[in-house]
Amino acid sequence: MSTSNDYYVYVYIDPRNYEEFYFGKGRGPRKDAHLSDSSESEKAKRIAALLKEGLQPIKRVIAMELSEHDALLVEKTLLWKLGRQLTNISSGHYASNFRPHNTLHLELTGFDYQCGFYYYNVGEGPHRNWDDYREFGFISAGQGIRWRDAMLGFNEGDVVATYLKGAGFVGIGKLCSAAKPINQVLIGDKPLLSHNLRCSGMADNESSIESCEYVATVKWLKAVDRAEAKMQRKSGIYTTTHVRASLDGQPKTVAFLEEAFGINVREHVA
Repeated sequence: MSTSNDYYVYVYIDPRNYEEFYFGKGRGPRKDAHLSDSSESEKAKRIAALLKEGLQPIKRVIAMELSEHDALLVEKTLLWKLGRQLTNISSGHYASNFRPHNTLHLELTGFDYQCGFYYYNVGEGPHRNWDDYREFGFISAGQGIRWRDAMLGFNEGDVVATYLKGAGFVGIGKLCSAAKPINQVLIGDKPLLSHNLRCSGMADNESSIESCEYVATVKWLKAVDRAEAKMQRKSGIYTTTHVRASLDGQPKTVAFLEEAFGINVREHVA
């Protein structure tokens, strides 16, 4: 990325209604280049419509003498501010640093929460057992890259709502650690695998970084027996077969979980 300070950020304005319809960054004659754009983009069509009426778009530099880094950041800020009103195709650099549009009614991980609030699917079977999770304070997934990577997506401090298929939600907990290969995990002062686990298959592939079980330790804020699982059938409560899923955009499910477990999640992820 260039380190010179000769970049600027510019805007194209429709003289018929003074509506801003395109933001860009560049240097030299870049701001004039769009007048010869013959593509099928919305920007090019709008400019062509103006030229057909004998009009010119109003071009104005908004910020000048910028580094390329700063120009990209200013451009992205303007793109975010006006969003869908613009003819820009690209969402711009730094898109992941800006809140998605149409989400101001939601509380989002990383923007409004310091940590994330996630759905976690136990996926009970030969390698996983909720009773072990509840007693010893951990969650896990693995036996393949896809499931390993799902666990590696969790961070220390994230809060998980734990779902048990066929029963419902059985616990909400805060992660005390990121996920690690199972043979590196201690519960108390003892290796996890040395405890009297109900699930004998957790040690499968323990020597394989790709295929072993990955474990994150948890402090349960509230955990219940499977017979006391919380669920409302056919009520729109979010569930999925994925190991991990963000609960951003699921306000109905969050409200259900908070009421069912008597927990204010916001207190634990702020």
